Amino acid sequence: MPTELTVAEHLSGLDAALVSFVGDARSAGLDADVPTCPDWTVRRLVAHQGMVHRWATGALRGEAVDADAVEASGAGSPDPVAWLAEGAEALVAAIRDAAEDVRTVVFLNDAPPPRRFWARRQCHETTMHAVDARSAALGRYPRGVDTGIDPRLARDGIDELLAGFLTRNHSRLRCDDPLRVACRPDDADDSWLVEVSRRPPVTTRRPDPDDLAGADVVLEASSVSLYLALWNRSDEVDVAPDLWGRWQEQSPIRWT
Repeated sequence: MPTELTVAEHLSGLDAALVSFVGDARSAGLDADVPTCPDWTVRRLVAHQGMVHRWATGALRGEAVDADAVEASGAGSPDPVAWLAEGAEALVAAIRDAAEDVRTVVFLNDAPPPRRFWARRQCHETTMHAVDARSAALGRYPRGVDTGIDPRLARDGIDELLAGFLTRNHSRLRCDDPLRVACRPDDADDSWLVEVSRRPPVTTRRPDPDDLAGADVVLEASSVSLYLALWNRSDEVDVAPDLWGRWQEQSPIRWT
């Protein structure tokens, strides 16, 4: 399995992220800027996340969702933060109620079965946007210690990004000269090697130590700090500026 976490553990992570999200959104205020999402306010962040929750609920239940209309409704709600929480509650119920063999869309490489996929995806979706809300409350990019994210969950999120998102045919992470990037949390045995070229990246989980040692770039930090950095939510990880600029330009996951 691409993830060792259970559905219950992912839902627990989603719940923790939502609590953090709601608290920081109210603390920062709806008109506050979001440092980790340039040009976004907290209102837009809340509306976007609430839309994604409702869209995912629709996917699980086989119901069409007009994403633009839902997001506009959230932004114009009398209490967008309460609206966010209501959508998250419906999403959790949809995941819990879904059959183990439910058939619905999944869109990542090496994905777990649909019910587990959606629990995992929405856990990390909500966690990252909760980090965005934390950045609005802090007025800066957060550090790992600012978030309270569980390191095991963080490593699962690193894996979803490196093995699930970046290896897709339409991912944008490319380079003319082959580049081998090692990602290694300093508080666990997990590691990943990402081979970047003109073709879609290839990610190897727990590669041979010699392959890690021979990497062109080694990204090493705590699990949570590495998770935030790879998802472009932190500036804690020290890496060559030219590589980091390319990563920040080509690796972001965008709603389409």
